[in-house]
Order: sequence, then C-alpha cells, then structure tokens
Amino acid sequence: MTYTQFSADSTGPSGALGPEWAAELVASVRAVFGGGRTHDLDWRQSQLEGLLRFLTVEEEPLLEAMATDMGKPRVEAWAADIGTTRGEVEHLAGRFRSWARPRRVRLPLAFRPGRGRIDPRPKGVVLVIAPWNYPVQLVIEPLAAALAAGNAAIVKPSELAPATAAVLAGRLPSYVDPEAVRVVEGGVPETTALLEQRFDHIFFTGSTAIGRVVMRAAAEHLTPVTLELGGKSPVVVDRSADLGITARRIVWGKFLNAGQTCIAPDYVLVHNSVRDQLLDRMVREIGSFFGRDPGASGSYARVVNERHLTRLTSLLGGEGSGRVVTGGTVDPGRRYLAPTIVVDPDPDSALMTGEIFGPILPVLGVDDVEEAISFVNSRERPLALYVFTSDEAVRDRVLDATISGGACVNHTLLHVAPSDLPFGGTGPSGMGSYHGRAGFDEFSHHRSVMIRPFRPDVRLMYPPYNALKEKLLRRFL
Repeated sequence: MTYTQFSADSTGPSGALGPEWAAELVASVRAVFGGGRTHDLDWRQSQLEGLLRFLTVEEEPLLEAMATDMGKPRVEAWAADIGTTRGEVEHLAGRFRSWARPRRVRLPLAFRPGRGRIDPRPKGVVLVIAPWNYPVQLVIEPLAAALAAGNAAIVKPSELAPATAAVLAGRLPSYVDPEAVRVVEGGVPETTALLEQRFDHIFFTGSTAIGRVVMRAAAEHLTPVTLELGGKSPVVVDRSADLGITARRIVWGKFLNAGQTCIAPDYVLVHNSVRDQLLDRMVREIGSFFGRDPGASGSYARVVNERHLTRLTSLLGGEGSGRVVTGGTVDPGRRYLAPTIVVDPDPDSALMTGEIFGPILPVLGVDDVEEAISFVNSRERPLALYVFTSDEAVRDRVLDATISGGACVNHTLLHVAPSDLPFGGTGPSGMGSYHGRAGFDEFSHHRSVMIRPFRPDVRLMYPPYNALKEKLLRRFL
C-alpha cells in the first residue's frame, strides 16, 4: 500500500507507506463536517450544481475513459452513466429543500400542550465505495444523495476502471467543495484501510461476497450501511407474452454492458409450449443488435478484465452448463465473449448457483407459472425480477408470490431509472434503497423533537402515585 497525499484537488495513493493516512483523511473530512458548512442548504445546492457541471463539462473525458476501461459503446455509456445520472442529480437539486424541512407531527392529547416535529439531519461523514461496471453513475448518484442530505463524503471508485477513476479523482474536486468531498484512488489495500475507520454511513455497491466484508467492518463501529448487491435476477416468460417484443427486451437487458449489470436478467424460466420460439427470436435479436459478428460491433462492450473473462469461460464450460444455442466464442486478447445463450443447464451447476455478471443467458423450460414461482422462491432473493405476460392474473400471481428488490413487468432494467422509484435489494441482494427522496432519507437521520412549555406543569405523571392518577393515566395515555 502507498501513502495517500491529501491535496486540494484529489486524494490518491502516492509516496511512502503510511498506515495513518486513512485516519488522517477521515479526520480532515470530519473537521469540515463539524464546522457546519455542509448543513447549509445553499452549500448543498452548489454541490449538486457542481455535479451537473462536472457531468456536462467532463462528458468527453468520461466517455473516453469508459471506452478505455470496458470498451463501452458511446451511446450505452452516455445513457447509463451520464444521461440517467444527470436526471437523478437534477431531481435531487430541485426537491431536496422541501425534503429537508422539519415535518410537523400532531401529538396525542396526553402530551399537550406541546409540539412535535421530525427534523432530517445529516448523518456526518459517509463513505461511498463504487464498482467498475457503471463507474460514473454508481459514484455520482449516491454522492449526490449524500450531499443533498448535508453530509461530507469520501468516495472510492473501483480500481478495475482505472481510467474513469483517474478522471473522477483528478477533475471532480474542481466542481465540488474539495475539502468536503475527497476521492481516493487505489485498490484493496486502500479500501481496507478506509473500512477500518469510523464513518457515519457506508454506501457500497458490488458483489454479495464483498458486501459481507463491508458489513463486518461497519459492525466494528456500529456504522449503518446501504448495500447494493446483486444475485440471480430471474425472468419469467408466460405463454401469453408477445414473444417478439419479449425476446428483444430480454436480449437488450441481458447484453447491455456485456451483461455486467447488477440487475441484468440472469436466467429465463419460460413456458415449455413457447420455449423454442423464444429461443429462436432471441437468437435473431442478437443478430439484429450486433450483426453476424458481435466482436466487430461498435455496440457491444467488453468484459472488464482477463480474470472475469476466465471466470465466465469456466462457467460456460463447467459441468452441467447446458447446451450452447448461440455464441460461446471467446477472444482473450480483446476481452471478448460473444453474446451467449444456453439451454437446459443443471439447476445445481455453477452457472445456475452464482451470479453470472457477464454475457451468458441460461434458459430453462417450465410447465406452468407455479413451477417458475417455486424455482425462484427456492433460491436467494434477487435484486430484480422480470415477468412477461399479457395475463394480469399471471402478472399478479408472480408479483404476489415472490420477493425481490425490485420488479419490472414486460421489460427489463427500466425500473432502475425513475427517481421516484426507490432502488435497492433485500436480503443477499442488499439492504437500504436510494434514488430521489429515498436516497435523501437514506443519508439522513430523522430526529424526533418534542417541545414543551414550562407551564402548565400537570403533576399527573409525577409521584406519589395513587388510584386516581392511575385511572387518569389509563384513560389518556
């Protein structure tokens, strides 16, 4: 590990080893929060406006960095990491002042005269640990929510998207308060050192396995956490679905960002009577999207690194992985894995027991919707669930009988975008939620306040107690 120098424009590893660097960094940011300036609503507004300027002015460097890191197609990178993020920040900037106002609470008769209210208060110094797959969106959106709520923040972008992390570390501090928002570059040692410190909230996006590590570290300081994890998000396709549109929307949601999306469809459960038709249509849609050779398409991203490509190819070639219907081509030199569909994998195979997080889509046939529901419920609760059907009874049955972080009917991924729909997982797919007001609330402590006058000072609750006091208390409390 290297010692992190603290400058006005960025924080990154440089110089000689110094185990105290993380403590010094957190202390410096805590001093800023303690000074009170992050509480000011105008300060919060200026930070959000700064994030919007950053996304506008630095758009080209960010797009170039994401292309370098992951081969992200320009349109995908703009839509998912810049355009959607800008919309979320604008939503926060236009509404956070109303959310920050104290909310009056009517007190019961026994507690009058008096007034009650709920004050949203900043939590303090928050740590945002972001992943590599959407390296701008998953830094800026939680950061924006934290700043809207009046917190100071330390941000740790992923080392697996180093070009994007460098743009964030080098340029973001020019648009926000550089003492209240610090960006730390580096890898596991830097993240580990940060997690040893006491924060007032930790926001982590990543795998379930690392989420457990984060939660254990947070428990040492009783720090609240938001965990945005993943899991195997199922797609249930009923025989009443429009198969052409269903195929197009599944293929889009699965192979966006080469399948490296936490809410990507992870496997499909389709009614046996329409299974082969759906498979044929999905294969055609892959060709429609990416041509006969997706490796030559400018619309198809790459696997993030060789290690993840090796993991994916081992899943594809593992025991019980099923029959490849299309794809399977691998080019390690280009970190390329073709859009791949497999049919009839063993439900207990590695492909079906862990999150794939790549461009492989298993498809299994089921005899009816109850079999699909039973299959989904036999596994860990997913971050997302998708159901395609024209039958409202089937739709409602799947939604009522399953539990997932979020759900989308007759499309994929889109439920993540509207700011008024909270986004988050449940159980192994995460805890807590954000976007819009949910994000503001996640980074706020909602303090209950009661204000009483000195008089009248009714002695009913005070000793000595007697039968009359007991009778009155039982009546009014």
